[in-house]
Amino acid sequence: MPQTHTTSTTRAAGAAVGVLVRRTVRGASALRGGRGRRPTPYQVFGLLFFLVMLLAYWAVPLCCDAGQHAAVVERLKASLLHPRHPMADLPGAGSPYYSPYAVAQGAFARLTGLGGWEVVRLAGPLNLLVLLTGIGRLVRVLTPRPWAPVLALGAMTLLWGTERAWWSGYLSLMSMTGNLGYPSAFAIGLTFWAWALTGARARGRGPVRYVGPSGLPGLAGYAGLGALYGLILLIHPITAVAAVLGAVAFVAGWQRGWRGAVAVRWAVAAGTAALLAGCWPYFDVFALAGDSSVDGIHRRLYEHLFGQFWLALLGLPALWARWRRCTWRDPLVLLFALDCLLVAYGWVSGHYTYGRILGLTLVPLQFALAVELAAPRPWGRAHQVLGGAAAAGACVGFLTVQGGAVVPHALDPVGLEQPSIWPSYAWVARHVGKGEVVISDGHFAPRSIPGYGPNLAAPTWPDPALDDRERARRLADVRAYLAPTSTRAERTAIARRYHARWLLLTRWKRVPEEAVVVAWSRETGEVLARIG
Repeated sequence: MPQTHTTSTTRAAGAAVGVLVRRTVRGASALRGGRGRRPTPYQVFGLLFFLVMLLAYWAVPLCCDAGQHAAVVERLKASLLHPRHPMADLPGAGSPYYSPYAVAQGAFARLTGLGGWEVVRLAGPLNLLVLLTGIGRLVRVLTPRPWAPVLALGAMTLLWGTERAWWSGYLSLMSMTGNLGYPSAFAIGLTFWAWALTGARARGRGPVRYVGPSGLPGLAGYAGLGALYGLILLIHPITAVAAVLGAVAFVAGWQRGWRGAVAVRWAVAAGTAALLAGCWPYFDVFALAGDSSVDGIHRRLYEHLFGQFWLALLGLPALWARWRRCTWRDPLVLLFALDCLLVAYGWVSGHYTYGRILGLTLVPLQFALAVELAAPRPWGRAHQVLGGAAAAGACVGFLTVQGGAVVPHALDPVGLEQPSIWPSYAWVARHVGKGEVVISDGHFAPRSIPGYGPNLAAPTWPDPALDDRERARRLADVRAYLAPTSTRAERTAIARRYHARWLLLTRWKRVPEEAVVVAWSRETGEVLARIG
């Protein structure tokens, strides 16, 4: 059968309008779009990682910050437009937890009838998918080497340190078992996508755009990129700080020829991001820049830095090699320098919250190492030494901290460190109604109960929706209520002040005489009692 050929004139016309003209595909091959495409190494290993990580994630009970995020979903499920405070019987206006991501979760909960804990759990697969595709897209912008994304995924999950680093926004193999359902995981995945799109446009490898009579390219793509950064800012503001530093690094490193049209494009992107973030009705994201209520909590981020992150330093030789080849304008070199400066500023200034970007500060080291080790063989002596050191570092990380995330305890031959296991408080939710106020002590219960719908007399976490001085006063009142020397009159006054109906006490606390025990936990020994 005759083949359809594209003439040179047609090819020229197609190139002029940005259209790729393909040869007609006939026969059975037309059903597959021509020649069958083999999956890339990253598609194969990424799928395997997705399945294994999901099994590990589902096997571990949600813990830590999950109760806060589940509480946010519960409040939005109750009132999508005017949610209450995530943890207290107070208005929720101004709470940064009510992001577009959380509002989407709340709408999903209203449609399906699922509770906050179930919605947070189901967010894990979506966040992991966004994260994995973002890694693949970003590494392909950095290099065409097919094995580089696979190595980047391995480095990002294993090359941390030999002490556990467990914070929201830290996506090592171990922390993923608890953090995949958090907004920070979704925001980091979007950040990788944003960096990839920024780098492609700065390098001039973005999609062909219509050029109008003014000579300026269509700006819709840049506005869309700005909207993506604005979305990251609303979902997880501290991740957005790192995302902006990455945008600066890619634009400063790869953008050439700063003529007027180029400046207009990036100005449109920045303006769109600011406009989108400023128009969000639930809270003022720009007011968070001066909020220091969570700095004290984040001071711990700066403790044990070497023990938690030293394996990532194996990427320094690769980063140095990029600097030697590309000077300071290499985006990964720039990004690492900017991140280190911001982390140092957080320590010197006392704004320790900036230390939350430490997880993303390792990304330039990890990805530079992956790109370097994906170089085709034969390797020189330096590459061989670097590859051996990286393999040894990955084994050390797996055997000391990360391996227990994916190796079940029953199959563990060496006693790997296991993920944190928190108790469930579903038994409390069977007795305490949504919106009722609980006075509680201990570590686990106050961080978990709000996820089922009840409120706390004293919220555990700071929130701009509640003045921190008021939160401190509430915490002091709870301590006074639970003190062994408290009188019945004092306890009654505190309970009435906060409309408290329930007590959830650890086994070390005495149940007051006016309270009636309703249930207790065989697992933790905690007692649930109704206040008179």
